[in-house]
Amino acid sequence: MNIDPRPLYTRATEQIAALVATVRPEQLAGPTPCAEFDVRTLLSHIAGGTRRIAVVGAGGDGMAVRPFLDGIEDDRWSAAYDEVRTEVQKSWADDAHLDALVTVPWGEAPGRIALSGYVMEAVTHTWDLSESLGRPLALDPELAEFALGIARRVLPDERRDDEELPFDSAVPAPEGADAYGRLAAYLGRRPLS
Repeated sequence: MNIDPRPLYTRATEQIAALVATVRPEQLAGPTPCAEFDVRTLLSHIAGGTRRIAVVGAGGDGMAVRPFLDGIEDDRWSAAYDEVRTEVQKSWADDAHLDALVTVPWGEAPGRIALSGYVMEAVTHTWDLSESLGRPLALDPELAEFALGIARRVLPDERRDDEELPFDSAVPAPEGADAYGRLAAYLGRRPLS
């Protein structure tokens, strides 16, 4: 895989930012497709994971970064997310970062592979958040197709019972599911309704 995932990652973060901007305070304690997360915790994870990939892009130890962003006031999620996604753009600006080996939770990989994995994670969490908020915005299908391709490449179809793996075994996609629905099902997620 020799693509530059930065434009896709930027589009994914723009989509997340637009979605985060729709979150109302009364939705923060609501459920998400990730049973262990409410919307507030999901936002914390989205922002924390984004900070982690910024550190990786800057040549730092992403594993030393907790994948949650704590202490954010309820009315500051949009601003907090904008700050960390700007960090990502800056830290990955140098083309040399795409071929440099980096360490991410799933091992050591060239930067372009690592960032592609984070596109998959960002797009997956976009679906999670969208489901949690009642699907307030149309989502970019090209991003979901790319993320699904990455998921199929890096996560085997067989049972995913590894405790460290943040994805359950694949479930059947609902009939007529769009790319996001197929991605979510492949990663073991089910719609809230």
